[in-house]
Formats: sequence, structure tokens, C-alpha cells
Amino acid sequence: MTQETFSRYDAADYLKDEADIAAYLEAVIEDSGSDAAAIAHALGDVARARNMSQLARDTGMTREGLYKALSGTGNPSFATILKVSQALGLKMVFTAAARPDDHVTA
Repeated sequence: MTQETFSRYDAADYLKDEADIAAYLEAVIEDSGSDAAAIAHALGDVARARNMSQLARDTGMTREGLYKALSGTGNPSFATILKVSQALGLKMVFTAAARPDDHVTA
């Protein structure tokens, strides 16, 4: 019997360019609903794909602090999320969401 081995999946390995990063973050935000930890974790994936050491220098935070905050189990402040987003060259955009009680009229 042959034994199969699998490597650990890491989203950061697939975030090669700006389009990949934007699509990934949009998908996570869409799928996660209001799960802030999932969004922080996705930012961590982007940070690892880019260069966590450089991000630490750009934000003035420690690498360890960034890993913890963006792990999905950390609880980063909104200020940290903004600082990381800006250092990664990302811009947050808010749009009106459809509410369940909104009715479409023809």
C-alpha cells in the first residue's frame, strides 16, 4: 500500500499579484459575513505573501505582533487593520449592502 503525503495548504502561496489579492479579500469578506477574525486572518495571508518583515518595518509593529494580530485568533484593533491595509497598498471601500427587507420593484 502506498502512502500519500500532502503538503499544508497556504493561501499566501497563491497570492501572486494585485488581482489575486483583491479577489481573495473580496471572497473572504463575502463568505465570512461579520467574522472579523476571518478577515484579519486573510490580511495575514496577504501580509505573508508580500513580506511580513517589510510590513513590520512599514507599520512600526513587530513581526510577532503582526503574526498574532493577523492570525485569526488575535483581536486586532481597527487602527491596526487600517495601518496594515495601508502599508500593503490596499484601500477599503464601503458600499451599501442590500438589506433583507429591501424590495425590488420593476
